[in-house]
Amino acid sequence: MLARRVKRTLMTVVTIFVLLVISAIGFYFGMTYVISQNARFDQLDAEFLKPEDENQFKIDKDTKGAIEIYIPRAADTADIAEILQDRKVISNALVFTVLSKFNGFDGAYLAGTHYVTDDMSYDEIMYILTQKPNAVRVTFPEGLTYSEVKDRLAAAGVSFDEQRLDSLMKNPQLFIDYPFVAAIDPKPGRDWLLQGYLYPDTYEFDMNTDEETIIRTFLNNAQKKLDEKYFDQAKTMGITLDEAITLASIIQVETSLNEEMRTISEVFWNRIEREMPLGTDTTINYMRKESGLETKLWLSQEDIDAITGPYNTYTNLGLPPGPICSPGDLAIKAALWPASHDYLYFVAKGDGTGSSDFSYTLDEHTAKVAKYQAASLDDQADNG
Repeated sequence: MLARRVKRTLMTVVTIFVLLVISAIGFYFGMTYVISQNARFDQLDAEFLKPEDENQFKIDKDTKGAIEIYIPRAADTADIAEILQDRKVISNALVFTVLSKFNGFDGAYLAGTHYVTDDMSYDEIMYILTQKPNAVRVTFPEGLTYSEVKDRLAAAGVSFDEQRLDSLMKNPQLFIDYPFVAAIDPKPGRDWLLQGYLYPDTYEFDMNTDEETIIRTFLNNAQKKLDEKYFDQAKTMGITLDEAITLASIIQVETSLNEEMRTISEVFWNRIEREMPLGTDTTINYMRKESGLETKLWLSQEDIDAITGPYNTYTNLGLPPGPICSPGDLAIKAALWPASHDYLYFVAKGDGTGSSDFSYTLDEHTAKVAKYQAASLDDQADNG
């Protein structure tokens, strides 16, 4: 009986000892794996991390052996493993999924475009896919039309479905969670309902982002920049914010001089109060641009008459149906807080300074137009 108890005790001790040895061995190899993994990650940082950005790798499409991997939004680890296997980056999706859990990367992968190389190990690929996706930085200055915004996106390498983007700009039902979008008045002739709200700024876009995300990137910024006081001031003036943005877009194109914006704004307000047409070449030039024609500093009566519809501000009273570009903050402020004066006319001097000459009467304005046009023709003759 005693022998059995001794034997049982010895067996228990041996079992515990074996388990401890196995645990020690497992701990040793686990620590060795982690240390070697960290060393590999440090090597990746040193080799591929951009020095000016701690979260952006400099692996791109031009890197030797680079393979583009796009992770869609809401993709889980199993989905990502299938993408990697389809791209022949890994040979076994199940192994990648299991290792992701073991390495602590499960659920940590970031949606967007990444680049890996064809000689990376599984854990190195995992590490890359948890870093900031590869993005392009694009600057959109004040005064761009929607068509010009598209051109800049495409030139920067952002891939998008133009028809889908156009459809969202024309029918922005997906974006009525933004109060300023919900308040837009879809007047006849206004094709791009969201034009005016693609706020001028510098943005980062994933090269394979979807069309809704592109627009939301602009609108999120617009929501931050459109201060509540703008809504209040528009209401005080008896207009909607959308009408203020429309006027601001005209002011933005009319002058490149910030100090003239409020003066030009008041000219338009004076005309509106007197029930005069706005008579601005900017809306004519906008329609010319949309039709593929060149814009002109000096428009002839024939040029003006060739544009029919609500954007001809010579033949229609009031504001056009919507913004002709995306104005900046100073133009919006100018529309809402104009200067105080009685000017009714202004003309571009055409001398390269971007400045205008203001007049109280039509006769005075007509004489100045003739003067500056003649000077422009003389300059062209001298330079010709």
